[in-house]
Amino acid sequence: MQKDFISSIAVLAAVGTGLSCAPAFGLDLDGQLVCKTDAHAFIQPLLDDQYIDPNPMRVESNSVNAFRPKRGRDLTAFGFHVYAVLGYQRDDSIFRQGSGKVEADSIYGVVVSGPSDSVRVRVQQAGSEATVKQVLPFVLTAIVCSAG
Repeated sequence: MQKDFISSIAVLAAVGTGLSCAPAFGLDLDGQLVCKTDAHAFIQPLLDDQYIDPNPMRVESNSVNAFRPKRGRDLTAFGFHVYAVLGYQRDDSIFRQGSGKVEADSIYGVVVSGPSDSVRVRVQQAGSEATVKQVLPFVLTAIVCSAG
């Protein structure tokens, strides 16, 4: 992933932190983040069950869409609170196209609250093939699965 993408997600997640409210419904995304599926199969159930807003809060130039969890819905991944859900799949109408070059046919993941070292340990313990990237030091970390 590009630095610009990570920086943009960091800003969005920081803004989203101030807008979040107490969780009423929770969903653990660990099983979906072992990187055995594609972006459509990851995102569509979250849309169907109204865990995320159907309109991305941001579309990166590489076409990765960042979706905000809906108010009152709590998402977690590997024990960490999810601030944003990420995804893009080529030729899939639930994702908007960015203005730049697409980096993968399918990419999905989340931005969580937690230091990258702690997140990396939990992701590895779960046997996930996800890439863990620091977004903001000691604060936000991206967990990303990609194919093609």
